[in-house]
Amino acid sequence: MTARGRIVAIATAIVAGMAAIVSAHAMPSKGTYLVICNPGSSVTVVNRAFLQDAFLKRVTVWPTGEATRPVDLPPTSPIRRRFSEDVLKRPVDAVRNFWQQRIFAGRDLPPPELGDEGEVIRFVLRVPGAVGYVSADANLNGVKVLTLK
Repeated sequence: MTARGRIVAIATAIVAGMAAIVSAHAMPSKGTYLVICNPGSSVTVVNRAFLQDAFLKRVTVWPTGEATRPVDLPPTSPIRRRFSEDVLKRPVDAVRNFWQQRIFAGRDLPPPELGDEGEVIRFVLRVPGAVGYVSADANLNGVKVLTLK
């Protein structure tokens, strides 16, 4: 390959890579989610381990001292499936089994499962300490989006 051919090949690869990056940021990928909380919260960043513990109710207060109020989407939601695998590190069915055992043992109840993203957003807006997740293209209506670590 000539020097000119190599330059053209490298330039083409760079342009293709940049296009992929721009496309990924412009259009949320299927299953991409945002973690949201009540706008009154002073929390702006949350790590996945804390979020996992909050949704499994191993912790019940934010670092600020306010009670956590997690809320889930329905078990059939692809967003819930992605969140569960990414943050809870287990599939939705395994999380449901976890909660069935906790309920049977009389230990706790799972976060409420709401019907859709609109209900999750309304819950988070209305309830101090609330935390949930929605698709990246949801109409957020004033909820606060948390940065995940």
